Amino acid sequence: MADFIRVILSVIIPPVGVFFKVGFGMHFWLNILLTMMGYVPGLVHAIWILASKE
Repeated sequence: MADFIRVILSVIIPPVGVFFKVGFGMHFWLNILLTMMGYVPGLVHAIWILASKE
């Protein structure tokens, strides 16, 4: 259920879903940058991070 909520949050605001997965790490800041460059790159990166098994 937590993964489902992360995906929903990532679709709405991509950095929030990444934050709940990795915290204030490099991926979070990269996702903010990508989201500022365009919604789709940030969304793709967020889904990529959520789908990874790290």
